[in-house]
This record gives sequence, C-alpha cells and structure tokens, in this order.
Amino acid sequence: MSRVVPERTLVFYWLLKYVVLGPLLRVLFRPDVRGRENVPDSGPVILACNHLSFSDSIFTPLMVGRRVTFVAKAEYFTGKGLKGRLMRQFFLSTGTIPVDRSGGRAAQAALDTLLRVLREGGIAGIYPEGTRSPDGRLYRGKTGVARLALESGAKVVPVALLNTDEIQPTGTFVPTIKRVRMRFGHPLDFSRYADAQGDRFVERAITDEIMYELMVLSGRDYVDVYASSLKTSIEAPTPQPSPRGAVEPEGR
Repeated sequence: MSRVVPERTLVFYWLLKYVVLGPLLRVLFRPDVRGRENVPDSGPVILACNHLSFSDSIFTPLMVGRRVTFVAKAEYFTGKGLKGRLMRQFFLSTGTIPVDRSGGRAAQAALDTLLRVLREGGIAGIYPEGTRSPDGRLYRGKTGVARLALESGAKVVPVALLNTDEIQPTGTFVPTIKRVRMRFGHPLDFSRYADAQGDRFVERAITDEIMYELMVLSGRDYVDVYASSLKTSIEAPTPQPSPRGAVEPEGR
C-alpha cells in the first residue's frame, strides 16, 4: 500500500476508475490506444506525456491498469465557485499532487513526492513541457523528468496524446464527444547514466531523447523553446512604439 497517498483516497481512485468515471468515458470516447503493453507490470515507471488538454490527466490513468500519480498546477486546487470545488475535490480524490510553477524550489516539492512514488515501485505521470501546449506543437522539455529517472532508476515510457486538444480545448469545460487516440512508446532505460546524477548536460540529453520520442509518436512539430516562455510573450506582448511626433498622455 502506498504511503504517499492516504488509503481512503486510493479507494476512491479505484472506484472512479473502474465503477464510476472509467466505464462512462470508455463508452463515450471509445479510446484508440496502441502500445499499452509497453507499460511494465511492476516496478517504478515514469509516464512522460505531451500536454494538450486538461483531460490528459483523466484519459492517461484510465488506460493504464496500475495506479498513476500525476502532478497538477496549484491553481486547480484553489478555484472558486461550484466548478472550483468540483475540480479541487476531483484532484484530491485521485491523489493528484499540486505544484507551484512559479519557481524551481516550489516545483521541487512535487518532484520529491513523485520520487517517493517511484521509490515505492509506483507509476509517476509527468508532463516534461511543464504546461499545456499553446498551439498544439511540442515544446522543449524541462529536465525534472531526467532527474526523476536518474534518482529513481525508473524506466520512462513516452505517452503521446494525439487529439485531446480537439476533445477539450484550453478554456473549455465540457468536452466534445470524440474518439480519443493515444500511443505508448517503448520503455526508455537510462541506467547507463546512473553515475551522472546532477550533471546538467546529461539531464538535458535525457530530456531531449524523451522529447524526440514524443515527437515521433505524436507526429507534432517540435519547437525548441519552453512553452511557458511563449505563453508569457503572448499574454504580455511587447508595447508598440508611438507614431513619430505623437505625445504619450501623462500618467501612463
């Protein structure tokens, strides 16, 4: 029994997966899943997924027989109103771990918890991009996934979500009923780097190898910048210069 997640939460997780939510989603979305046999039946495993939609964290655990523990941004646990309460209860009940994405030290707490899951022989789900893709393309991975692999010795299984951005686009609460498609790649073994923990160049090489496999599996274009930095530039565009001769109003 996992020590990371309370027993009551684990019971609710299996009820959701096999009695309440799982059967309904299988009927509605008729999952087209290939390569599921690539997930080892035992031992620590990291599922490294591309991230297109909120629903990725729902469909991925549903397709794996073993329990999967994900992290999710802290904002999912602090929402207001009925939607916020329902979302918070869902994530808490499924053992999802909140992560503050404002800085490396804050995010390290979530990685430490995932490391505990792996050391107990469990499955940790992670999105190497760190955030949802803003336009469907695949973006540069952050090296937390490499640190987890090196410190735990876990195999990494790349998981490509192919069309969840069509099923539930960003900002959409009610998903479109459409067949969900997923691909599980072959396990990646990085034990050859076991003596290189803390080496930033090795961590970057491992992460890039994982992202390459995700690019091949997903068929999505790869962009070698962090998605979070692109989102920041979109949300805060560079101010345009005033026309020549124009005078800026005071107080701005």
